[in-house]
Amino acid sequence: MRYIRIHKEGRLILLILLFILFVLNLFIYLQFPHLIMAVTTTLSAVIFVFFAYFFRNPRRVVEIDDPGLVIAPADGTIVVVEPTEELEYFGDKRIQVSIFMSVFNVHANWYPVGGTVLKAVHHDGRHMGAYLPKSSHENERSTVVIETPSKTQILVRQIAGALARRIVTYAHAGKPCHLNEHLGFIKFGSRVDMYFPLDTEIFVEVGDKTTGNETIIARLNE
Repeated sequence: MRYIRIHKEGRLILLILLFILFVLNLFIYLQFPHLIMAVTTTLSAVIFVFFAYFFRNPRRVVEIDDPGLVIAPADGTIVVVEPTEELEYFGDKRIQVSIFMSVFNVHANWYPVGGTVLKAVHHDGRHMGAYLPKSSHENERSTVVIETPSKTQILVRQIAGALARRIVTYAHAGKPCHLNEHLGFIKFGSRVDMYFPLDTEIFVEVGDKTTGNETIIARLNE
């Protein structure tokens, strides 16, 4: 039997929301005519279903035999594929691939490669539209650097959007990481940037849709 799995980051929020909606509808039931009660009950159900849908946590398992392949860390749309200067960690030019996540996408993030986390740091910042280029270095964000078993380093950056107000990152320096494992979660519209060495073979282009932990993004030259 298929059912919706709720991500752990959404369980408490859904319980609080359910309690608020119950109290609100109880008050309306005691004070107002049944027609208004019918409207508010329907609206409450729609709101709760939307939030449950937003915090869905689909079970996805990828099996690959090429350790150089990079798997999409998020659902969304490719909005950037270009060489750019990455100055926070590498201090040189890298290939940037960015995935924009709308409020209708799954917002769990997966590790795109296996290896070891070298760095994980959170930065406070603004909450402008995640589709804007400057959101990569001005918005609230978390930066995770991963080194593969072949010593290739890539950078994954979770970026908050205009609606997102909390980035959750499970990575920490020294942590072994694996495919099929969650890197974190971004609440509401947001974006994930990745930075690869210039000799990386990229398989996506702007406008492509991605499925987290399924779509192959690139192949590292290992």
